Amino acid sequence: MDDEEARTRLLDAAEELFYRHGIQAVGMDRIRTTSGVPLKRLYRLFPAKESLVTAYLERRDRRWLTSLRAAALAPAEPRARVLAVFDWLADWFTEPDFRGCAFLNAHGELGAAAPEVVRVHKAELHALLADLSPDADPALADRLLILTEGATTVAALTPGPEPAHRAREIAELLLAK
Repeated sequence: MDDEEARTRLLDAAEELFYRHGIQAVGMDRIRTTSGVPLKRLYRLFPAKESLVTAYLERRDRRWLTSLRAAALAPAEPRARVLAVFDWLADWFTEPDFRGCAFLNAHGELGAAAPEVVRVHKAELHALLADLSPDADPALADRLLILTEGATTVAALTPGPEPAHRAREIAELLLAK
């Protein structure tokens, strides 16, 4: 196994375990066992748990935003693009392993020690919502971010598509103004 394969296996294991059980509840030995990567190589690739947490969140950020952006940009009409965000969320909320927002979960666990990627992710989400908003309205983007985050938090507590559907209804009202 080369370093790239080992890195991928470690990140896959970290994502599965950190997202399901929490960052603080999962030790490096459990990551090693799940990934099948020897401990020495694990620490060579990720010298500290913090570096593995950061890499896991950076990879998740890229994948999550790429998927959301593709879904939101599929419709031609700007209003439909905004609403597509909530349709995408509804699909995400019904995934069997859904546990809410990995970035908010990380911030909730680590507080001020959370990696900077948590704040960057939220800023990138806000920027995407602003880009999708008719006339790139920053005030509308603020409201859409609150709807998105609120729906995600509610869905983490009561999984299913309903929080996204309700948030979409509110977004429709905002877009009608």
